[in-house]
Amino acid sequence: MAQIKLAEALLRRKELQQKVDQLRSINSKELFEVKTGRKAAHEGLDDIIAQVPKLTASQVTAEYDHYAKQLRLVDAAIQHANWNTDVSVPDTVMADYADLKK
Repeated sequence: MAQIKLAEALLRRKELQQKVDQLRSINSKELFEVKTGRKAAHEGLDDIIAQVPKLTASQVTAEYDHYAKQLRLVDAAIQHANWNTDVSVPDTVMADYADLKK
């Protein structure tokens, strides 16, 4: 398991979230639809035209799943640090918060 600074984990989480959002936004109908057409040519032969996607849906899904998993893992590590780390702040920072709890 790699040891990184919390700041690095926060940056990585942001980067992974952007990648997941980018992959989520892919319109699968437009990207993966195969279109074919047939038009008559000469001497009894037909000319077939096909548009075939460069990627398969499973390739995009696998990449999305990979980055989504990495995002969940780094987020869990950040949350773990969040709940197990205390920070020192001047008493005045929490003064009005303590008053609201009464």
